[in-house]
Amino acid sequence: MLPPLQNDIFLRALQCQPVPYTPVWMMRQAGRYLPEYRATRAKAGSFLQLCQTPELACEVTLQPLARFPLDAAILFSDILTIPHAMGLGLQFETGEGPVIQRPVRTAAEVSKLGVPDPHHELRYVIDAVSLIRRELQGRVPLIGFAGSPWTVATYCVEGGSSRDFAKIKGMMYDTPSTLHALLTLLTQATIQYLNAQIAAGAQAVMVFDTWGSVLTPMHYREFSLSYMQQIVEGLTRAAAGRTVPRILFTKGAGSLLSEMSDLDCDALGVDWMTDLAQARQWVGDRKALQGNLDPCVLYAKPERIKSEVARVLASYGHGPGHVFNLGHGIHPTIPPEHAAAMIKAVHELSPQYHVSP
Repeated sequence: MLPPLQNDIFLRALQCQPVPYTPVWMMRQAGRYLPEYRATRAKAGSFLQLCQTPELACEVTLQPLARFPLDAAILFSDILTIPHAMGLGLQFETGEGPVIQRPVRTAAEVSKLGVPDPHHELRYVIDAVSLIRRELQGRVPLIGFAGSPWTVATYCVEGGSSRDFAKIKGMMYDTPSTLHALLTLLTQATIQYLNAQIAAGAQAVMVFDTWGSVLTPMHYREFSLSYMQQIVEGLTRAAAGRTVPRILFTKGAGSLLSEMSDLDCDALGVDWMTDLAQARQWVGDRKALQGNLDPCVLYAKPERIKSEVARVLASYGHGPGHVFNLGHGIHPTIPPEHAAAMIKAVHELSPQYHVSP
């Protein structure tokens, strides 16, 4: 029997329920900006081995919580675990990022792929979720996650990171049925994967759509948004007597947030290129919003960090439904004490927005 949750403010905020202050966590909060993370990765030998060793994944998930009074933990893993489990091969080259060794570019290659069993091919992730939940001892909620089908497909087709997305866009324009077949397969895999994380103890889940913004609005609706809709509709809605909130984040979504708010999710991530006041106007009270400090603010001095935190909080304004976060992941060269300054400022400045103005 797991202990009861001591701090559920993050989960309540995602459901637009009243909270005493704005909860805060950071994308990539367990990562290279922490010296203890770098030491654990060196012990693991490689990034992939770190992800595949539940005890080490648990260790780095908990590291930022030992430093900072964060309101949520996020599973340490990677968005490319599904294609790796599909047998496409995955390596992380120094200075180059992820490399897919066997990219998928034809209908015949897509037809050979199957949906991986999260309890077999991805067992190391599910075991990590269970272990993290036990080690958290109810301090804060645990977030599970996956990449969006479109974003994961870009790596599967391109063979790694890309600047122009020429190969996958060529597929999109010339053989859209092939791309839809790949996205359908990835969607089925993602639903099973996230539901397995929820069953293992994830108390909220997030879908990262990093590359949705490279599409035209029409193609975004067809090749990204529609598949994220299938995912949120297929997810387990409650576990252990609690609602499991679902967060969608498309970097660069901008005005498309209005359309995203029609999806059956609980919250939308907002990057730093969109003002939260504008995002709240587009979304209304239909969804909670998560964001959206420019990560580069954390290179500034603590007093400037505090003033920028104040600006973001004021931009969202009074009332529930805001989770403070960066507009994207924290950069690896950010000083940890600057992250601490941001978190402290959120906790100090946000209570005024949760009483009647």
